[in-house]
Amino acid sequence: MPANLPAEAKAKWLKVMEAKTPEEKIRAMEEFLSSVPKHKGTEKLIKFVRRRMAELRREVEERRAKERNARGGGGHYVKKDGDVQLVVVGPPNGGKTALLKCLTSTPLEPDDVPFSTVEPVPAMFVEDNVYVQLVKAPSLVLGDPSSDINSVALALARNADGLLLVLRADMEPRKTLDAVIRLFDDAGVSIYRPRSMVRIERRGLGGIQIVGRLKGATFEDVKRLLHEYGIHHAAVYIEGEATLDDVEDAVFSEHLYKPTIAVLSGRDEETEAALRDLGMPYLSVDLPRCEVDRGRLLSLILRSLGLIRVFTKQIHSDGYTPKPLVVRENSTVGDVAKLIHSSLYENFKYAVVWRRDAYPKWPKRVGLEYRLKDNDVVEIHA
Repeated sequence: MPANLPAEAKAKWLKVMEAKTPEEKIRAMEEFLSSVPKHKGTEKLIKFVRRRMAELRREVEERRAKERNARGGGGHYVKKDGDVQLVVVGPPNGGKTALLKCLTSTPLEPDDVPFSTVEPVPAMFVEDNVYVQLVKAPSLVLGDPSSDINSVALALARNADGLLLVLRADMEPRKTLDAVIRLFDDAGVSIYRPRSMVRIERRGLGGIQIVGRLKGATFEDVKRLLHEYGIHHAAVYIEGEATLDDVEDAVFSEHLYKPTIAVLSGRDEETEAALRDLGMPYLSVDLPRCEVDRGRLLSLILRSLGLIRVFTKQIHSDGYTPKPLVVRENSTVGDVAKLIHSSLYENFKYAVVWRRDAYPKWPKRVGLEYRLKDNDVVEIHA
């Protein structure tokens, strides 16, 4: 995205970053665009800013609609429910509704006319007592990335924990995959783990600090670049290796990564090979016959989001609770104790842990810092 911007444009982008409300950001972005020279090097930047302005305008409209209706009513925001929220995305007639009908009790039927439904539709997928909220987004308009309908899907995606991308083997899935990746990438959302991710956290003091590795650039290069944008105190967090261009991209937009699982209805070797190259997990299904490996899908969801299931057991109880806690990978016994009740953590003595598939054999006595694994059963003594 770096475009050799003049000093005036960089100064105006600082006003965008300092703006507090959507309305202020929109006005600041309008001023910024007026100072950006139009040439090949700024095309992507201009497109990104205009799309972000459209999204902010939609946010303003949504907020005003909610203010007019005290009960909220419809709208494009879906409150998270259950353990995980995933947004189901894909082109029209791609199988989104069929997937929801297979996995949930929704009475939803496919649209007779493509793009006729623009409201999100939530439903609950329950497997092994893990509750996954699936939100069907409006169909993606791949032929018109700037469409307002796409803005709805992107807003839903930003709020969700991850995505399910539904592809049909008989509808050019490889071409569709590339188009969806471009659409999300241009909007600042990666649906596969990028080579590097950069997050800039502005601070009041401390100068410039970098956490992570740079490639082809030095600390002084980054410091000089950020100073040009009026950023004198910030922590730059890098996952992977970041170039100076990657850092400048992050000045304009924190590129979000949304873990995505591709659901491929049918078999297509070219698309499957592309998904493996991207490192994007996928599940082959037969949607017309409603043949979906629910257990395998749940495992992919948890692994992609970095989550595990932890089952709890009360003292003197013969069995553990059937509903697990869904927590981050590498969570400790102490983390789980805090989730259940602060007194369990404060008065902790020890815990007993079993493997779920071996319960009640081979119990293990552990302390607060013991790191739990998926399908552990834990009994906390306080």
